[in-house]
Amino acid sequence: MSLDQPKTVDEEAIIRMAERVETAQRYAVPIRKLTEDYPDLSITDAYRVQTALRRNLEKKGERVIGWKAGLTSKPKMAQMGVSTPGVGFLTDAMERPANSKITVSDMIHPRVEAEIAFVTNKELSGKVTRDDVLAATDYVQPALEVIDSRFTGFKFDLESVLADNSSSARYVPGGRMMRPDALDLRTVGVVLEHNGEIAQIGAGAEVLGHPAEAIAMLVGVLDDMGEVLPAGSFVMAGAITAAVAVKPGDSITARFYEMGSITVSFTE
Repeated sequence: MSLDQPKTVDEEAIIRMAERVETAQRYAVPIRKLTEDYPDLSITDAYRVQTALRRNLEKKGERVIGWKAGLTSKPKMAQMGVSTPGVGFLTDAMERPANSKITVSDMIHPRVEAEIAFVTNKELSGKVTRDDVLAATDYVQPALEVIDSRFTGFKFDLESVLADNSSSARYVPGGRMMRPDALDLRTVGVVLEHNGEIAQIGAGAEVLGHPAEAIAMLVGVLDDMGEVLPAGSFVMAGAITAAVAVKPGDSITARFYEMGSITVSFTE
């Protein structure tokens, strides 16, 4: 993924697209892919839309507390034809506590993934390594992400999904906070249960071989965007398991080896 691609649309079009995505998110109304109206939309433009969306939400009082990586499994990157993950921002309004009931009536296509989150104690910027990430990590902990594409039929292309903040919707921190050197993040096993039945299993190595590699790539994408990852950021490394669709009445439990578990339920 390169942010050296040319800008193909003007700032007025960026603002219109950001407003369209924000309206879809706010009112849970699906929209068609942005590339249907802007077929030459580049990845650079997509991140310009995401940035405009972030600024709009900040003006409305939301606070960015961190970031998330997406497209962090090698098969998924090959499928999308990219070599680095997409990124999305996380705000305080998206957070939900463990053991809570999460409404789905304000989402379009809710799906749940299990992830490992990093909380940083140093700023990270530029091109960094896995070791740089681990050295700047205060602790790691389990997390659930509820993704929600705003595009009709959950069908989209890379440029549209990046503009849609990489399908970010809700996130749930939980489990045990642990020092990153207290366990091998590659071999942390995860079992995702849907209504008490095992739905997905995986391990940390599903995420680029090591979850910290995804964070290093995310920092590189932020650098291309002219951003840094501040100290104190909450950063999700990407899905260890495939996403599970949920509806009202469902419950999800993610069990992380040695890191505890997270349970949430879903309501109308």
